[in-house]
Amino acid sequence: MEVKKPQNSLTILTDMVLPGETNALSNLFGGELLARMDRACSIAAQRHSRRIVVTASVNHVAFNKAVPVGSVVIVEAKVSRAFNSSMEIYADVWTEDRESGQKTKVNEGIYTFVAVDRTGTPVEVPKIEPETTLEKERYDGALRRKQLSLLLSGKISPEEATELKALFS
Repeated sequence: MEVKKPQNSLTILTDMVLPGETNALSNLFGGELLARMDRACSIAAQRHSRRIVVTASVNHVAFNKAVPVGSVVIVEAKVSRAFNSSMEIYADVWTEDRESGQKTKVNEGIYTFVAVDRTGTPVEVPKIEPETTLEKERYDGALRRKQLSLLLSGKISPEEATELKALFS
Protein backbone atom coordinates (compact mmCIF):
# COMPACT_ATOMS: atom_id res chain seq x y z
CA MET A 1 0.00 0.00 0.00
CA GLU A 2 1.34 3.43 -0.98
CA VAL A 3 2.67 5.70 1.80
CA LYS A 4 1.06 9.14 1.66
CA LYS A 5 1.96 12.63 2.83
CA PRO A 6 -0.25 14.64 5.22
CA GLN A 7 -0.52 17.36 2.57
CA ASN A 8 -2.40 14.92 0.31
CA SER A 9 -5.32 14.93 2.74
CA LEU A 10 -5.39 18.70 3.37
CA THR A 11 -8.96 19.96 3.47
CA ILE A 12 -9.85 23.63 3.86
CA LEU A 13 -13.43 24.69 4.58
CA THR A 14 -14.19 28.42 4.55
CA ASP A 15 -17.52 29.79 5.69
CA MET A 16 -19.17 32.80 7.32
CA VAL A 17 -20.85 32.80 10.73
CA LEU A 18 -24.54 33.66 10.30
CA PRO A 19 -26.88 34.98 13.02
CA GLY A 20 -28.83 31.70 13.26
CA GLU A 21 -25.61 29.86 14.21
CA THR A 22 -24.84 31.99 17.26
CA ASN A 23 -25.59 32.00 20.97
CA ALA A 24 -27.01 34.83 23.12
CA LEU A 25 -23.63 36.61 22.97
CA SER A 26 -23.68 36.54 19.14
CA ASN A 27 -20.79 34.06 19.02
CA LEU A 28 -20.73 30.83 17.03
CA PHE A 29 -22.24 27.89 18.94
CA GLY A 30 -19.57 25.36 19.90
CA GLY A 31 -21.65 22.57 18.37
CA GLU A 32 -21.80 24.42 15.04
CA LEU A 33 -18.03 24.66 15.01
CA LEU A 34 -17.65 20.99 15.97
CA ALA A 35 -19.88 20.01 13.04
CA ARG A 36 -17.75 22.04 10.62
CA MET A 37 -14.59 20.48 12.04
CA ASP A 38 -16.11 16.99 11.77
CA ARG A 39 -16.94 17.56 8.08
CA ALA A 40 -13.45 18.84 7.27
CA CYS A 41 -11.82 15.95 9.15
CA SER A 42 -14.10 13.46 7.42
CA ILE A 43 -13.07 14.73 4.00
CA ALA A 44 -9.38 14.63 5.00
CA ALA A 45 -9.78 11.02 6.18
CA GLN A 46 -11.57 10.07 2.95
CA ARG A 47 -8.84 11.70 0.87
CA HIS A 48 -6.19 9.72 2.72
CA SER A 49 -7.93 6.36 2.73
CA ARG A 50 -10.11 6.66 -0.39
CA ARG A 51 -12.74 4.77 1.63
CA ILE A 52 -15.95 5.39 3.53
CA VAL A 53 -14.99 6.79 6.93
CA VAL A 54 -16.81 7.11 10.23
CA THR A 55 -16.07 9.32 13.21
CA ALA A 56 -14.70 7.17 16.03
CA SER A 57 -13.95 9.91 18.55
CA VAL A 58 -13.33 13.56 19.18
CA ASN A 59 -10.20 13.36 21.27
CA HIS A 60 -9.53 16.98 22.03
CA VAL A 61 -11.13 20.33 21.33
CA ALA A 62 -9.92 23.69 22.58
CA PHE A 63 -12.23 26.69 22.28
CA ASN A 64 -9.58 29.36 22.72
CA LYS A 65 -11.37 32.40 21.29
CA ALA A 66 -14.96 33.32 20.58
CA VAL A 67 -16.00 33.50 16.94
CA PRO A 68 -18.44 36.42 16.49
CA VAL A 69 -21.29 36.63 14.01
CA GLY A 70 -20.09 37.75 10.59
CA SER A 71 -16.65 36.16 11.02
CA VAL A 72 -15.00 34.30 8.19
CA VAL A 73 -14.07 30.89 9.62
CA ILE A 74 -11.46 28.60 8.08
CA VAL A 75 -11.10 24.97 9.14
CA GLU A 76 -7.90 23.29 7.98
CA ALA A 77 -7.77 19.53 8.51
CA LYS A 78 -5.26 16.86 7.57
CA VAL A 79 -4.30 13.38 8.67
CA SER A 80 -1.59 13.47 11.32
CA ARG A 81 -1.11 9.69 11.61
CA ALA A 82 -2.58 6.51 10.18
CA PHE A 83 -2.71 3.26 12.13
CA ASN A 84 -4.32 0.02 10.91
CA SER A 85 -7.81 1.17 9.99
CA SER A 86 -7.91 4.36 12.02
CA MET A 87 -6.57 7.81 11.28
CA GLU A 88 -5.96 10.76 13.57
CA ILE A 89 -6.92 14.04 11.94
CA TYR A 90 -5.84 17.38 13.32
CA ALA A 91 -8.06 20.39 12.68
CA ASP A 92 -6.90 24.00 13.07
CA VAL A 93 -9.56 26.70 13.08
CA TRP A 94 -8.86 30.27 12.07
CA THR A 95 -10.78 33.48 11.62
CA GLU A 96 -9.81 35.82 8.82
CA ASP A 97 -10.07 39.58 9.00
CA ARG A 98 -12.05 40.59 5.92
CA GLU A 99 -10.10 43.83 5.40
CA SER A 100 -6.50 42.84 6.14
CA GLY A 101 -6.72 39.11 5.41
CA GLN A 102 -4.89 38.44 8.68
CA LYS A 103 -5.66 35.02 10.15
CA THR A 104 -6.04 34.36 13.89
CA LYS A 105 -6.08 30.84 15.30
CA VAL A 106 -9.19 30.40 17.45
CA ASN A 107 -9.59 26.67 17.94
CA GLU A 108 -8.09 23.25 17.33
CA GLY A 109 -9.28 19.71 17.62
CA ILE A 110 -8.17 16.14 17.15
CA TYR A 111 -10.55 13.61 15.65
CA THR A 112 -10.22 9.88 15.01
CA PHE A 113 -11.85 8.28 11.98
CA VAL A 114 -12.02 4.64 10.92
CA ALA A 115 -12.09 3.54 7.28
CA VAL A 116 -14.73 0.92 6.55
CA ASP A 117 -16.05 -1.07 3.62
CA ARG A 118 -19.69 -0.97 2.49
CA THR A 119 -20.67 -3.42 5.24
CA GLY A 120 -19.11 -1.27 7.96
CA THR A 121 -16.12 -3.56 8.48
CA PRO A 122 -12.86 -1.70 9.21
CA VAL A 123 -10.30 -1.80 6.39
CA GLU A 124 -6.59 -1.08 6.25
CA VAL A 125 -5.45 2.46 5.41
CA PRO A 126 -2.17 3.70 3.91
CA LYS A 127 0.61 4.77 6.27
CA ILE A 128 1.65 8.39 6.37
CA GLU A 129 5.04 10.07 6.17
CA PRO A 130 5.18 13.51 7.79
CA GLU A 131 7.34 16.17 6.15
CA THR A 132 7.22 19.44 8.12
CA THR A 133 8.33 19.97 11.71
CA LEU A 134 4.72 20.43 12.82
CA GLU A 135 3.59 17.30 10.94
CA LYS A 136 6.38 15.31 12.63
CA GLU A 137 5.41 16.62 16.08
CA ARG A 138 1.76 15.74 15.53
CA TYR A 139 2.71 12.33 14.09
CA ASP A 140 4.86 11.50 17.13
CA GLY A 141 2.18 12.73 19.56
CA ALA A 142 -0.53 10.68 17.87
CA LEU A 143 0.78 7.38 19.22
CA ARG A 144 0.90 8.78 22.77
CA ARG A 145 -2.65 10.12 22.40
CA LYS A 146 -3.86 6.75 21.06
CA GLN A 147 -2.22 4.83 23.87
CA LEU A 148 -3.66 7.21 26.47
CA SER A 149 -7.14 6.78 25.02
CA LEU A 150 -6.79 2.98 24.96
CA LEU A 151 -5.40 2.96 28.50
CA LEU A 152 -8.22 5.14 29.87
CA SER A 153 -10.85 2.97 28.16
CA GLY A 154 -9.30 -0.21 29.60
CA LYS A 155 -8.40 -1.61 26.18
CA ILE A 156 -4.69 -1.87 27.01
CA SER A 157 -2.81 -2.33 30.26
CA PRO A 158 -0.35 0.24 31.63
CA GLU A 159 2.50 -2.10 30.65
CA GLU A 160 1.39 -1.94 27.01
CA ALA A 161 1.45 1.87 26.95
CA THR A 162 5.11 2.00 25.95
CA GLU A 163 5.04 5.56 24.60
CA LEU A 164 3.45 6.84 27.80
CA LYS A 165 5.93 4.98 29.99
CA ALA A 166 8.77 6.56 28.01
CA LEU A 167 7.50 10.01 28.99
CA PHE A 168 8.05 9.22 32.65
CA SER A 169 11.27 7.20 32.44
